[in-house]
Amino acid sequence: MVLEASPDVMAEQGFTPAETTVIQLLLEGLSNRAIASRLVVSIRTVESHISNALEKSGCRSRLELSMWWLNTHSEATRTCSGKLPSMPA
Repeated sequence: MVLEASPDVMAEQGFTPAETTVIQLLLEGLSNRAIASRLVVSIRTVESHISNALEKSGCRSRLELSMWWLNTHSEATRTCSGKLPSMPA
């Protein structure tokens, strides 16, 4: 389980709680379909959240967004055990 970023961090960078949740599920290696299933939303909704997060971060891909998030939110994205989540190969 990934810990959520604080509301202050999200607001400061303009990320909504939904965008933050989707990014954290990306970090777990989930596909858009799996994220949609987990959040009980449509795949299009997940795609919109990812698109918005890409625009806000200036990233061009899911991988780049994941790496950017880990670099800029390292304390907020640590797992409950204190370790960073593993990235899919």
